[in-house]
Amino acid sequence: MTDDKDVLRDVWFGRIPTCFTLYQDEITEREAEPYYLLLPRISYLTLVTDKVKKHFQKVMRQEEVSEIWFEYEGTPLKWHYPIGLLFDLHASNTALPWSITVHFKNFPEKDLLHCHSKDVIEAHFMACIKEADALKHKSQVINEMQKKDHKQLWMGLQNDKFEQFWAINRKLMEYPPEDSGFRYIPFRIYQATTERPFIQKLFRPIASGGQLQTLGDLLKDVCPSAITPEDGEQKTQVMIHGIEPMLETPIQWLSEHMSYPDNFLHISIIPRPTD
Repeated sequence: MTDDKDVLRDVWFGRIPTCFTLYQDEITEREAEPYYLLLPRISYLTLVTDKVKKHFQKVMRQEEVSEIWFEYEGTPLKWHYPIGLLFDLHASNTALPWSITVHFKNFPEKDLLHCHSKDVIEAHFMACIKEADALKHKSQVINEMQKKDHKQLWMGLQNDKFEQFWAINRKLMEYPPEDSGFRYIPFRIYQATTERPFIQKLFRPIASGGQLQTLGDLLKDVCPSAITPEDGEQKTQVMIHGIEPMLETPIQWLSEHMSYPDNFLHISIIPRPTD
């Protein structure tokens, strides 16, 4: 891969200042103070909220505590989506800190998956990495790795260790020089205005004529409404890691540098603010 290590570092260390408050109907023994945390964009809510859980459990009656879950303005937050994606999709044009509501009961079974331990997060994370490598390299890279390499990827993410993670992940971002890029780009496109979970299909980084395909080419192919409004007025924003990349950016470069640790490009299509 081309080595833009500063970009990798900036993506890794992206943080979202967040204020957690306890839902008003939760029963507490004394008033629950809000809890502030800098959330890593690349991680998962249930992986980095132990301190939040401990903070609020201190004021709760133990019999009132069941599985913790989070919500923003009435929308339950899917723990298996990376934090940065959740913010871009639901809150990117709101004032900081991001205001998240904490719940300990009435788990929304229809909206959220259960997450009883970090093993569940690890299994989801590794399944995504394996799926991404199947798209990029027909699973050859991940299958040649040892179990300890898989564990190092997970521990690097869990412990927020950039060098530990990238020592292994670099191999997943390489390709033979004669190929000019991955076999297919692992991406998912999420639209804030639809109930559909996400769009995902096969997309090659190199066109049949040999030219590099861009973010604009991907959107034209997969989600044309994001870039070609009927009335000519651009009503949406295309966000990755909180920024709007230029549509001319090669999709191969984005995949190497702007993917989340699960090796997918998570692209949010959100309404453009009107003010």
